[in-house]
Amino acid sequence: MLNLLAGLLLVALTSGCQTIQTTQPGVVGVTRTQTIMGNHDESARSMNQESALAYTTTIRDAQKKSQLNPEKAQTERVRRVANRLIPQVVVFRPDARDWPWEVNVIDSKEINAWCMPGGKIAVFTGLLDQLKLTDDELAAVIGHEMSHALREHALERKPKVLAAQVGTIGLQIGGAALGYDVPPELANSVSMAALALPNSREQESEADRMGLELAARAGFDPRAAVTLWQKMGQVGGSEPPKILSSHPPSAERQAELRTTSQLVMPLYEEARKGSVGK
Repeated sequence: MLNLLAGLLLVALTSGCQTIQTTQPGVVGVTRTQTIMGNHDESARSMNQESALAYTTTIRDAQKKSQLNPEKAQTERVRRVANRLIPQVVVFRPDARDWPWEVNVIDSKEINAWCMPGGKIAVFTGLLDQLKLTDDELAAVIGHEMSHALREHALERKPKVLAAQVGTIGLQIGGAALGYDVPPELANSVSMAALALPNSREQESEADRMGLELAARAGFDPRAAVTLWQKMGQVGGSEPPKILSSHPPSAERQAELRTTSQLVMPLYEEARKGSVGK
C-alpha cells in the first residue's frame, strides 16, 4: 500500500511540473534545464514572498537582540562587495537586476552566509571574523549564495519536500541549521521547507561556477574561491561550520574551482583594467 501511495504521489508531482531554464549560460556554461513544480511564475512569486517574510522576521529578531549590523564599517564592507556583484547578475538573468536586494550582517559566532530567493542576503560575523576573509574571498561566498537564488535551486527542491513528506519538523530542523528563525505562519510551508533541504552536488557545482563568474566580472580575483574553501575545511575541528553541511569541501571541488577560475580570469583582468581606467 505504501509503495502504491508513493507511486501515485510521484505521478502527481511529475505530471504537474514544468521544465524550464532559469538562467542564461554565461561564460561558465550552466545549461541544465530544471523541473519546477506547478506554474513557474506563480511558484516563484509565492516562494519569494514567503522568503521575504522569513527574512524580515530574522532581521527584526536580530535587531531586538542587538545583533543586527553590529559594526558600521563591517556592514559597509559587506554591502560594498555585494553591491559590486549585484549588477553582474544580468549576464545570467536580466530580471534579477531589479530584485529588491537587501544585505545585512548578523552578529553570530556561526560561520555562515545565505541568500534567500529574491535576493535577501545575510552574512554572519563568525564567517568574517574567524576566517579573516579578504574581499576576494568574501565575494566568492556571496557570489556563490547569490547564484543559488538566481538558479532558483530552492524552488527546484519543492517536489522533494512533498515526496519525502518533510513537513513542519523538517522545516524547523532545517531552519535552525541555516541559522534563521521561521515565522509560525510559515511553519507548514512547502516553499520554506524546500529552503531547509541541502543542495545537490549538481546545484553546488552550478553555484560555484556562476559565483566565480559574478566575482570575476565584478573585479574580484576568482582564485580566492580556492583559498576560501581551504579555510573552511581548516576550522571547526569536530564541529565544522554549519555552512559546510550543505557546502562540503573536497579535493574534486577545489580542482573544479581552479579550472573554472582560470576560465573566468580574462573577465577578471578586463574588469581590473576598467577599474584602473576610471
